[in-house]
Amino acid sequence: MIRRLLPALLAAAALTLAACGDDEETVPPSASGETSAERTTETQAETKPSEPASGCRKVDQPEPKDVELGRPKQRLDAGRTWVAVMKTSCGTFEITLDVEENPRTASSFAHLVREGFYDNLSFHRVVPGFVAQGGDPEGTGQGGPGYSVTEAPPRSEKYPVGTVAMAKTEIEDPGTSGSQFFVVTGTQIPLEPLYAVVGRVSKGDEVVELIGNAPNDPADNRPTQPIVIEKATLRSG
Repeated sequence: MIRRLLPALLAAAALTLAACGDDEETVPPSASGETSAERTTETQAETKPSEPASGCRKVDQPEPKDVELGRPKQRLDAGRTWVAVMKTSCGTFEITLDVEENPRTASSFAHLVREGFYDNLSFHRVVPGFVAQGGDPEGTGQGGPGYSVTEAPPRSEKYPVGTVAMAKTEIEDPGTSGSQFFVVTGTQIPLEPLYAVVGRVSKGDEVVELIGNAPNDPADNRPTQPIVIEKATLRSG
């Protein structure tokens, strides 16, 4: 399958996150043979506790899913408020979808929720003070839903803490997305306006903070204890 990357500048170092897509892509190594992401997370690991995040239930790592969906055929009604409720092993948080500004991205995310795509998937990459990333059916950072949509974000787009956006490769057009999403957990993160916005966390900030501070493996940012999306549902009002 495909390896997607989410590149970003963090404290003057390029930090790369994995996602899914249609073209093979690898993290370019540095002159020393390690990626800048590895160097960044090694530094972060020195200050992180080794015990599991307090408040998260211990759960098993989900088995990979073999899922391939078609693109959504309808868009969400922009006259209504749409909320994705993400029940996780660390608690429940809610995402209010940005239907007005990003209708294609929000509708695709809602489609995945309705189809049960996110149920029993994990957050496969967590970088404290930066982002928590999930939505990969393979759990490796290389899977996706079998389709992608593109909706370029405005050049003025910012990604404040609590923003939920979609990962993409460096070679894909701005705003391209599949199923992998990331939640911004750090403040003043200098991401370029290249990532389609799903919406923003509107409830459960403490749960997102818990997920975002989970201890991880510095080699690949995988949480040392699985963090699982047990059920995702959609409601409107």
